[in-house]
Amino acid sequence: MRRNAERRAALVDGAIEVLAHEGARGLTFRAVDAEAGVPAGTASNYFANRDDLLTQAGMRVYERLRPDDASLDLSLTGAHDREHLTALMREVVGRVAAFRTGFLALLELRLEATRRPELRTVLTERVRQDLDFNISVHAGAQMPGDSTAVTLLYMTLNWLIVDRLTLPELFSDEEIDELVAVAVDRVLPR
Repeated sequence: MRRNAERRAALVDGAIEVLAHEGARGLTFRAVDAEAGVPAGTASNYFANRDDLLTQAGMRVYERLRPDDASLDLSLTGAHDREHLTALMREVVGRVAAFRTGFLALLELRLEATRRPELRTVLTERVRQDLDFNISVHAGAQMPGDSTAVTLLYMTLNWLIVDRLTLPELFSDEEIDELVAVAVDRVLPR
């Protein structure tokens, strides 16, 4: 297998785009090569097989969805109350929805994981790490609510993002903002 890290990243990012636009059935080495703008046959030099490519795409989506330092710093500044948490949750929904192809690719990968045990293992581990990270940051910032509240917000807002990306006319931006506020309000104990 080849070792050029930049080219590998371009190929995995290409796989994410193909998954988002064509679905898992459209994910071929040839399609990834075309999306990444590399010569035909390049992807086959970097990935042992299609399962390897799917697995690496699953890991890469989460790398790209991880908040940057400025977003993490936002959680540590300001009042640590419902209003601040609501603002943070709105930022999360906006940031994740902004990486539309990544989230849609992730949906495709989750469906594929029902049929591919290795991919299911990777995604399960990655989602658990993501959730544990969110719980840790939440607790470290001394935000209101416990780990169950974070988990419930994670589950609720993920489905809101699914609706926003797959049925964009279902809710207006104002309705999404209001739904996030109501979700925080109802999940957190008084």
